Amino acid sequence: MAKKARYVTILDTTLRDGEQTQGVSFSPAEKLNIAKSLLEMLKVDRIEVASARVSEGEKEAVANIISWAETVGLADRVEVLGFVDYKRSVDWIKDTGGHVINLLAKGSENHCKNQLGKTLPQHVGDIKKTINYAHKEGLKVNLYLEDWSNGYRDNPQYVYDLMERLQGLDIGHVMLPDTLGVLSPAEVQASLTDMVERFPDCKFDFHPHNDYGLATANALAAVEAGASSIHCTINCLGERAGNASLAEVAVNVRDRMGLKLSIDESHLARLSEMVENFSNKRISDNAPIVGADVFTQTSGIHADGDKKGGLYQTKLSPERFARRRSYALGKMSGKASLLKNLERLDISLSDENVDKVLKRVVELGDSKKRITSDDLPFIIAEALESKDYNHIELINCSVTSGLELESTASIRIRIGDEVELSAGIGNGGFDAFMNALSKVLRKYDIALPALADFEVRIPKGGKTNALTEATITWENEQGTFKTRGVHSNQVFAAMAATIRMVNVQIHKQQKAAKAS
Repeated sequence: MAKKARYVTILDTTLRDGEQTQGVSFSPAEKLNIAKSLLEMLKVDRIEVASARVSEGEKEAVANIISWAETVGLADRVEVLGFVDYKRSVDWIKDTGGHVINLLAKGSENHCKNQLGKTLPQHVGDIKKTINYAHKEGLKVNLYLEDWSNGYRDNPQYVYDLMERLQGLDIGHVMLPDTLGVLSPAEVQASLTDMVERFPDCKFDFHPHNDYGLATANALAAVEAGASSIHCTINCLGERAGNASLAEVAVNVRDRMGLKLSIDESHLARLSEMVENFSNKRISDNAPIVGADVFTQTSGIHADGDKKGGLYQTKLSPERFARRRSYALGKMSGKASLLKNLERLDISLSDENVDKVLKRVVELGDSKKRITSDDLPFIIAEALESKDYNHIELINCSVTSGLELESTASIRIRIGDEVELSAGIGNGGFDAFMNALSKVLRKYDIALPALADFEVRIPKGGKTNALTEATITWENEQGTFKTRGVHSNQVFAAMAATIRMVNVQIHKQQKAAKAS
């Protein structure tokens, strides 16, 4: 008979420990929305939502969460940090309607002596007094051993004695924090294994911090040693370097350890985005699981490998997290990357036109950090316009603009085999460019058509760094015609459209001269 997979629970403390992040303070409404999403969407087993006695606003937030949780039968999963202060924390939690207190005791001799100024027997007496009162008031009790990691390392006997003196007090979870994030995975494994073997009747939680960047690795070591629950936050929020990432811990426990979790992974990215917006703490684009770029292939070689058989794909498929794989467009793009994007847009091009578009993508990638699939239709339209002639070329250009000041443009331009320099002043960068260009064209008797219309667009949903398409309608004796330019800077996009127009004009003039 196959061995039943062990179940590991997750306690999310984004709303308590995560709010200790510098500059983060959730409003009561934000706390309620995060709590609902954690419990109902993400299916987290338990949430720790506040510290008792912090403020009236915090009390309101906790009461709102408990009131909602009561209506959906989840109030027992909402926990509040309390202190060894006899009635004060317990009464505060009772006033909110809370069911569970996570009592913060001193897990190190150093904290007990130097912060409290008490002996272990005195501290244990205070703990028992608070626990007994909490039980009398109908609260369930879990117990934090604050600074346990240092306490165990400096004087394990203190920790053993504390645990022995608290036996039989109906404590649900004994929670072991690496308060300052000082442990290595090997130390977590050894110390937690010892605790589990010495106190087999206890349920141990592990509460890691990320000061050395080891929080996820330490969480896995704790599970390996027998911890029944791991404490995490969304987006690694927490004091100093933060706590363990819930997304990283959940995925690693599933994939690397084969254990069962309640977490609904399809909502990890959504929760991450919600907390990012409410906290105003932006996560890195390459943050594992939830980062904007973690399912984006940049190298053309990787895109080609995926096209030929998913050669660069792993268990971490974007579909697993309700996301999509993308293939970046830029100077490192290969044909496979472009084809993947064209396929998504349901656009088909001939091999010749694919080569033209790819060439333009690479050119733009040299001057722009990111080109999105939304930019692609603009690039295609520009790249496939006729470019059979190249009579004039803008080699480089400098534009200077200022508030309440006229703009200036300095240009270096090639006409035929000649290179010309010119400068112009105007009402805006494009006007200054046109004035500089006109000076050069007059020398060659090249007449400019009238500008009839000017349209600038960025892709729908585009960001401020999106490509810009400038489409200019020109008018001459024969009628109107349009040219377009594409660039991340709208002035330079208009310049590109203008240079294309001049090429058209020169071509027509030369064709007419030959005909006559």
